[in-house]
Amino acid sequence: MVSDVNMNGASDLRTEKPQLDEINLRLLAELQHDPRIRATELARRLGVSAPTVRERIARLEESGVIRGYRLDLDPGALGLPVAAWVRLRPGPGQNPRIIDLARRTPEVVECHRISGEDCFLIRIQVASIGGLEGVIDKFIVHGETTSSFIVSTPVDPRNVPLPPL
Repeated sequence: MVSDVNMNGASDLRTEKPQLDEINLRLLAELQHDPRIRATELARRLGVSAPTVRERIARLEESGVIRGYRLDLDPGALGLPVAAWVRLRPGPGQNPRIIDLARRTPEVVECHRISGEDCFLIRIQVASIGGLEGVIDKFIVHGETTSSFIVSTPVDPRNVPLPPL
């Protein structure tokens, strides 16, 4: 890609990593609030043209600042009311197998490599306690597990905080 630098040394929109200037930060804030907002409405709110908005969004997507757009579904409404976090302490050489298994297991909705005694933190969403047992049984052959049921979620998952303007 072309890399241009303005008089202040800041790069413009044609760089691989777009500058998180005031307009981009405001754009991201608007998209966090409503990812389905139309470019024309974004342009009006930001005081720029719709093509500028579309170009900025494209650059933010291409550079990985915007990783995607997600649909937020209610697991309980889909018949999957049981949620649990499973900490997993793998046996020697088991990390690649655990990662592969987590990727292939649809009930695994999150999997994080973590520090500390346990190496993985896995969130599982299932229809029943029996379903949870079945998923855990797949992982227990690779290491030691500790499970915690999610009883309630007083703070819903939220967007990553944006840096100050």
